[in-house]
Amino acid sequence: MRLFKKKRLPKAPGPRKNEWKDPQGDRAMKGTRRLRTEKRSTLVRWAKVVTSTVCAAVLIGVAATYSGPALQDLLEIKTISVEGVYHLDNKQVRDLAKVKPGVPLHHIVTTVIKEQVEAHPWVKTADVTRIPFHELRISVIERKPAAIVRAESQNFLCDEDGHVLNRLGQLDNEALPLVTGIDLPGLVRGTESVRHAVVSGIELARVVGQSFDGRLHVLADNPSSLVALVQGMRFQFGDEALKEQWERFRRVKSTLKAQNFDGLGRHVREVDLRYENRIIVREGG
Repeated sequence: MRLFKKKRLPKAPGPRKNEWKDPQGDRAMKGTRRLRTEKRSTLVRWAKVVTSTVCAAVLIGVAATYSGPALQDLLEIKTISVEGVYHLDNKQVRDLAKVKPGVPLHHIVTTVIKEQVEAHPWVKTADVTRIPFHELRISVIERKPAAIVRAESQNFLCDEDGHVLNRLGQLDNEALPLVTGIDLPGLVRGTESVRHAVVSGIELARVVGQSFDGRLHVLADNPSSLVALVQGMRFQFGDEALKEQWERFRRVKSTLKAQNFDGLGRHVREVDLRYENRIIVREGG
């Protein structure tokens, strides 16, 4: 077998190679390669981000283009419901809301509609709610008539807060108390002091009305010295709380002659409650 094996010939001698390496140069080359790798990675990441953003924008644009009409049809207002109206009717409230047909529900600004509805003198508060998917609901609390205010021979219907609900002219409503002595320009403008005088007159009418039947007439020329007229009698009130003054009268009423307070008022002409812990009763002929 050895006859068939070839002997390896020795290599011819060549020039000696210099295999010494510079460690600092090797580190510099590795650092350069690392920086290049990091730059390529950063570029690749940014390219992916830009590509994803562009694709997302295109998809959103396409979706908005094709889904816009469908979304508008899905959220289109088809019903405007109104709750809590008695003096006003539903159509008046819808007209105040000024909502155009076909407006998407999500385009509605409820605060704006609320202000528009509450601008009506009969509306005390309004609440506007979006009901998915096609309903806009308007809930109203109306002001309630509390008195007839007469100023310069004109009658005005007012609520318990002194707000003018309607100008009646010469018309009247004898089921409500009458308040006079009110400044007309201040009443129309809603001046705070005038409204306070109206509210005081209404409160006085409510207090006295618990003990006497018939229409009450309150003179509110001076809010600190109100006068109530009922059944031919005149009650004068001072700065003290109205309820306390009236309660003082109620306590002594039973001690007076029954015929003086039999509802006809034939003998008692005036009751003065302006003085603390004292009641002055003046009789008429």
